[in-house]
Amino acid sequence: MSDDGSPDESPLEHHEHTEHAEHAAHTGDPFIIKVSATIAILAVIAAGISSLETVESGAATEALSQANLNQNRATDGWSHYQAERLKKTMYDVLALQSPDKAQAAQTQSRHYDETSRTLQAEAQKLEGTVEENEKDSATHEARHHRLTIAATLLHVGIAVSTIAIIAKGQRWPWYAAIALGYAGAVAALSAYVIH
Repeated sequence: MSDDGSPDESPLEHHEHTEHAEHAAHTGDPFIIKVSATIAILAVIAAGISSLETVESGAATEALSQANLNQNRATDGWSHYQAERLKKTMYDVLALQSPDKAQAAQTQSRHYDETSRTLQAEAQKLEGTVEENEKDSATHEARHHRLTIAATLLHVGIAVSTIAIIAKGQRWPWYAAIALGYAGAVAALSAYVIH
């Protein structure tokens, strides 16, 4: 099992399906040749969808990691902002309590006020990127789930296709496999069309 709970696939699994279909095609039966071609096509589509599934899973993890990193940076920024505001307040109090030091204290107070405003803007900007990163992660995660369903439908279609070969020409498994392949392709397409 992979980290996301989906079954691990051998890199050669899709090649093996194609190879089995090729062996079955050597019987010369036109229907078996059609079923074999269907298995090969479904295997290629499943391989492509599985690759996309992996890409989307990685992108979801990356976006969430970036959100966490930006949240940490924003938290650090807010801490620095609070420290600067505290220094400003201390100089404001000094200016009120010591008239002889008021001008120097007010200069320092303005400096810390300007610095804190800059830090505040930076922290707010980082918080905005956190929300954006979290939305990106959720989008990639939703795509990953749809692609997992799509790949599963295609794999079931491949398995059902082999029943048509084993059952010596029964057509219903082949039709079911085509329907499952179509459903898998639609599910994969929906991962990128529906947000």
